[in-house]
Amino acid sequence: MLMQAQPSHLISELAAVRAMAALFDHLPDVVFAVKDLDSRYLTVSEGCVGRCALRHRWQAEGRTAHELFPSAMANRYRDQDLALFAEQRPLRNRLDLTVYPDGSPGWCLTSKQSLYHPDGQLLGLVCISKDLAELTREKLLDERFAACVDHIQAHYHRPLRLEELCDLSGLSIGQLDRRMKRVFQACAGEFIRRTRMEAACHAIVHSSCSLADIAASCGFSDQSALTRLCRQMLGLSPRQLRLRTPAGYGGQPPRAILVFAPSKATEHIAQHKDIPL
Repeated sequence: MLMQAQPSHLISELAAVRAMAALFDHLPDVVFAVKDLDSRYLTVSEGCVGRCALRHRWQAEGRTAHELFPSAMANRYRDQDLALFAEQRPLRNRLDLTVYPDGSPGWCLTSKQSLYHPDGQLLGLVCISKDLAELTREKLLDERFAACVDHIQAHYHRPLRLEELCDLSGLSIGQLDRRMKRVFQACAGEFIRRTRMEAACHAIVHSSCSLADIAASCGFSDQSALTRLCRQMLGLSPRQLRLRTPAGYGGQPPRAILVFAPSKATEHIAQHKDIPL
């Protein structure tokens, strides 16, 4: 398929993003992709070729997920892209169904982040997905568990009760915590706090909102709870985090090409008895 016309900025970056995708070619359980603002693939890693019944990676270029994946999967991917562009906030750890290299359906964890030109123009997005083949084989992942994770990621800004999450997932509290630990290396309560902290950190860095307003909008009981968890996770107060942000961010997206990188600060979060779910 012929590539449709792209912004000149994006054309100038294609060689770089293709080289970036090639870094993932020897990881068959990982798919890396770059999309434009219409969710057309600009490049994909080799891991996408077999699972999309392609012979060469360039055959994905210019196509959308609806041309490569089953419609239900493609609809979800497209909704994620639209949310990313609308909110301009990274999407982390989305539990998605995908197609495995052998053609079978299976679960993966996906993260997406906006792609900017250094002049600030939004160009598209970068996406990385990691197959959860072992957990899929063990039948530890299903649509109800995925719906529970989606619910946390959509409603972290309000109080979430474990009983509510158990009803969604069809699991007991113990089962839910064990399953969350297998997938996210965190129990349900820790995952909620992590999700809130990621949202708060983004708001602290990329907005001029008051810390009290950020705490309230991200589900914290008050600014003190936000400060405690921020110090616990990052070793910084929210105010220090904001002050350490490079000049020029102040409420605007970062003026650089952004590439997904897992947040080291959110890999491990110790429980704190004074921090509410």
